[in-house]
Amino acid sequence: MAPQAGGATWRPAAGLDALLKRAQILARIRAFFAERGVLEVETPVLAAAPVSDPHLQALSCRLDAPGGERRLFLQTSPEYAMKRLLAAGSGPIYQVVRAFRDGEVSPLHNPEFTMLEWYRPGFDHHSLMDEMDGLLFATLGAEPAERLAYGDVFRHRVGLDPHRAEGADLAAAAAARGIEVVGMDAASPKDDWLHLLMSHVVEPTLGLADDEGEPPRPTFLYDYPASQAALARVRRGQGVEPAVAERFEVYVAGVELANGFHELADADEQRRRFVGDLEERRQRGLPAVPVDEHLLAALAHGLPDCAGVALGVDRLVMLASSAEHIGDVLAFPVDRA
Repeated sequence: MAPQAGGATWRPAAGLDALLKRAQILARIRAFFAERGVLEVETPVLAAAPVSDPHLQALSCRLDAPGGERRLFLQTSPEYAMKRLLAAGSGPIYQVVRAFRDGEVSPLHNPEFTMLEWYRPGFDHHSLMDEMDGLLFATLGAEPAERLAYGDVFRHRVGLDPHRAEGADLAAAAAARGIEVVGMDAASPKDDWLHLLMSHVVEPTLGLADDEGEPPRPTFLYDYPASQAALARVRRGQGVEPAVAERFEVYVAGVELANGFHELADADEQRRRFVGDLEERRQRGLPAVPVDEHLLAALAHGLPDCAGVALGVDRLVMLASSAEHIGDVLAFPVDRA
């Protein structure tokens, strides 16, 4: 939000109604998991290693500690630490936590934000979608979501098979829709083109009302390209079927709300993905980051078969409040911090 005239930026950006709505939603979240026997936990916001994902940039700080100065990172998600708890036998867990991402300022982004993350041993991504339906009903009164495979919706909206199309095909599809791109060409990584077309062509059509006057119905998009697995398992293709990442994203009214995985439990494969991320960071001119050896040791010890999901609480409050800017539901967004 723009600062108020007269230098009154000491005042909260969000009105009392939005702050009350936030408190109500947080209470409903905690009641939802209490009814299901899911344990609320806390993990550090500061850690020795951030995520390696080239698309997420962590804020860092230096700690003056006994034994010398240490570099620590504000976490973009509590995922790594929560998986350590799961490997230690915690059972189903959830957390409402402050998370931080550098460079993310927009109507839907604040560098400091509230995240809900939970993990369910014994669930795959489809079982977790079932539970997500229940949470969206408890917090938004939403109807059960429609469920669409990534490949199906991409073919329908863009006219190309995302699993088989080449970068040149995707670049041509963007150009045909008048999408102007700076710093990309047909030789750019295929996933960059997939992300671009998804954000500009597909996402705005997801999670909308079926009929005029009806409330938005959530959309779950699942089974992403294997190259976008992140920390999800990959289901190998059979016959003409492509390999896919067992993950899903949740959209309401065209807004991406949550991202879930059938979690990767193979420590060797996770290390290979970390190494791949670090190489991609090098190629993109991004700083190298340390690998989280604690997470790798936990996976080697044994992560139970589980699924997990991270949800943006501020966006959930935006949807519940019909707000158009994240600053409308935050007491003090970054421009008033």
